[in-house]
Amino acid sequence: MSILDLFSLGGRAAIVTGGSKGLGEAMAQGLAEAGADVVITSRHLDECAAVAERIAAATGRTIVPIEADVSKADDVGAMTQAALDRFGRIDVLVNNAGVNNRDATLDLSMDDWQTTVDINLTGPLLCAKAVVPTMQKQQRGRIINLSSILGLVGHPARSPYTATKGGLLNMTRCWAIEFARDGITANAVCPGPFDTPLNQPVKSNPELYKAFLQKIPMGRWGELDELTGVIVFLASDASSYMTGAAITVDGGWTAQ
Repeated sequence: MSILDLFSLGGRAAIVTGGSKGLGEAMAQGLAEAGADVVITSRHLDECAAVAERIAAATGRTIVPIEADVSKADDVGAMTQAALDRFGRIDVLVNNAGVNNRDATLDLSMDDWQTTVDINLTGPLLCAKAVVPTMQKQQRGRIINLSSILGLVGHPARSPYTATKGGLLNMTRCWAIEFARDGITANAVCPGPFDTPLNQPVKSNPELYKAFLQKIPMGRWGELDELTGVIVFLASDASSYMTGAAITVDGGWTAQ
């Protein structure tokens, strides 16, 4: 097998949750460019369908849009069944759907706390429980969890986000051990600041934006295509002996 073959996803099927914008859209396109057919999910079907059509036209792969809220078990079940009905297999699960909350701890409502936990932590758990049985039958699978640098370090007014992203890292490690004998790997990616809709409140605040830049040794935010190579690597045979890892893609933020 050539080195390029190691990175090929031809004949593979992937699910990317929260795939209609930002990092999710970029990762779905990267997987498709590497040869995978992809199910992308969003809570807004119109956005999801438009992105699926664009990626399919650009890559020639089959891209299936599904409306799904990852915090709801029924939606996750329907998403999984749709992937199986269309492709007959599920090789890659990218748990990307997530929300952020920027309230100071003393101002945080318990409803907002619970919403963040439900989507950022319970959502990946529900997706893994739905998808792993198929991966076990195949004796092959790749689970890629989108954590964050704020799963590794603290930040003011980010209690729900940092707690859930840190919890997702340890859940990734648990899955790596639990499913290792099934041919399934579980790894996490920890992005730093990227120019996505989720980060617009920071990007649009000059003072806050400057403070973020000062924490990045490279002196800039990440470009969306700077994440796709890591995702394709973790989804492919090139990472077959790698599990339980957390890869930072952050311009050096956590190196300090």
